[in-house]
Amino acid sequence: MSLMLDMSPSKSTSKYSVILPTYNERKNLPIIIWLIAKTFTENELDWEIIIVDDASPDGTQEIAKQLIGVYGEDKIASISHKNPKKNPYLLVFAVTQTTSGTAYIHGLNFCTGDFVIIMDADFSHHSKFIPEFIKLQQAYNLDIVTGTRYRSTPTPQLPSHSPANPPTPGGVYGWDLKRKVISRGANFFADTVLNPGVSDLTGSFRLYRLHVLRTVISQVQSKGYVFQMEMMVRARALGYTIGEVPITFVDRIFGESKLGADEVVGFAKGVWALFTGI
Repeated sequence: MSLMLDMSPSKSTSKYSVILPTYNERKNLPIIIWLIAKTFTENELDWEIIIVDDASPDGTQEIAKQLIGVYGEDKIASISHKNPKKNPYLLVFAVTQTTSGTAYIHGLNFCTGDFVIIMDADFSHHSKFIPEFIKLQQAYNLDIVTGTRYRSTPTPQLPSHSPANPPTPGGVYGWDLKRKVISRGANFFADTVLNPGVSDLTGSFRLYRLHVLRTVISQVQSKGYVFQMEMMVRARALGYTIGEVPITFVDRIFGESKLGADEVVGFAKGVWALFTGI
């Protein structure tokens, strides 16, 4: 049985805004946009996409403008800090010196949906999991649904899953053993110290209620990879409900990652800061 038949969410009047932070994603952008559009269209869901580009030198912005021609000007628009024009479906916003947090803040200024999905544009996050996020949110009226690489089943459990129809376990592909150990160790360390009840604190594939994301992000102080962890810790502290859906994470195919040694050190410092400050 196909993923579509197994995971299709209930018909919904809600609108879903996808924020895509990009940096050097010219090769990935046309395909990921097509996949996201296909997922929402096949599930008959209302949607829009907000691209927040970090002044990519590889021509990502030019590709985004070409997508306007492919999808049609009635559905796709390009906006910038000089021309903040708003149109549905695909928005392009060029900023400089962007971290994940500031990219989401910029994107939120243009979201018109009831829910916001944040994901990467490098195929590490596949849009095929979006219906599962929405299905879990609908089943339990959750405030946040986050993808996890480190669980085998959704939390809370979805009634549609059974021994005859098991969920796909979470996992990581394309990483060497060292990187897998570092990632698992970092999440175990953070979960033990902070106890947020979320298995994948460093993941960035998530669904939020719009007002919840705005509230939580307004209180976050961290940058870089610590930002995602602080989002979950603060959401729990504010009493928001969080569910988890297993996802398969695939290392980026094209482009460059911003991960560096400073981020690893910053993560450890961030855990301590959250432990003493929240």
